[in-house]
Amino acid sequence: MSFPETRPRRLRRTEGVRRMVRETTLSVDNLMVPLFVCPGKGVHQEIPSLPGQFHLSVDQLAREAETIAKLGIPSVILFGLPEKKDSVGSEAWHPEGIVQRAIRALKKATPDLVVAADCCLCEYTTHGHCGVLLDKQAGEVDNDATLENLARAALAQAQAGADIVAPSGMMDGTIGFLRDALDEAAHDSVILLSYAVKYASAYYGPFRVAADSAPAFGDRRGYQMDPANVREAIREAALDVEEGADMIMVKPALPYLDVVAEIRREFDVPVAAYNVSGEYLMLKAAAEKGFLDYERAMVENLMSVRRAGADLVVTYHAKEVAELLSKAS
Repeated sequence: MSFPETRPRRLRRTEGVRRMVRETTLSVDNLMVPLFVCPGKGVHQEIPSLPGQFHLSVDQLAREAETIAKLGIPSVILFGLPEKKDSVGSEAWHPEGIVQRAIRALKKATPDLVVAADCCLCEYTTHGHCGVLLDKQAGEVDNDATLENLARAALAQAQAGADIVAPSGMMDGTIGFLRDALDEAAHDSVILLSYAVKYASAYYGPFRVAADSAPAFGDRRGYQMDPANVREAIREAALDVEEGADMIMVKPALPYLDVVAEIRREFDVPVAAYNVSGEYLMLKAAAEKGFLDYERAMVENLMSVRRAGADLVVTYHAKEVAELLSKAS
């Protein structure tokens, strides 16, 4: 029996050879850590819906950032739990709001860490929707009034020292509006990471518990994207890039790897993907039951996001995978 001269298995035989010909790599440089900052002092409390993740007061957040920086992870993104909420989310732009204080503390403790701030209003409103409501029963958001408030929040975050402002509310025209506001206020160096493609997903549940941001009524399908659509994702991303987005995000990651790949093919700007709370918790739960190898599955999942074309992966696994990569090197 004769065999072909070329045998693919030759290139899989040893770990050294596999490393040498590996097409996709996963590095700490590709990671961004989500962090939840809360009021108080000395707070370091595990989040029930996200085991291994914590609500952190500003002082504890600074310590956590130092650990993250030592692991070589270049960036974090902040989500705030305010001391009080109102119908428009005004704590989002208060100069002493929780995220603004956190940004200042992080830039003081870890000046080289890239600090992104999620720019949305759902954590700050009493109703849990992402803006000013037109119809309280239906949860219909006033797009243009919300843009005004998002600009206030973006300016407050930039003034506090944020390197990246990441608007996630899926309002039409957000990027152009915020870019103009930031530039006019001499914050033209602030990066806009647009959640250009954010689906109305069931995978956000654990995050909404962690951030106390679940809608009190209705849902967000009127402004977040229909999970069935991919051509719409291309249109959304194109609009945001045209309006001045420096980077674009697909959220969630794993159920939408085809979308990540399409966005990567269509656009030259850096592409991020958010490995969201539901994806994280499913893996944690399966590993706790002993049904899979947690570390291998974690790396496999994140590698798949990289393989689809994401330059940056926002993930709750970031610290764990950074420690693994450090041991491997």
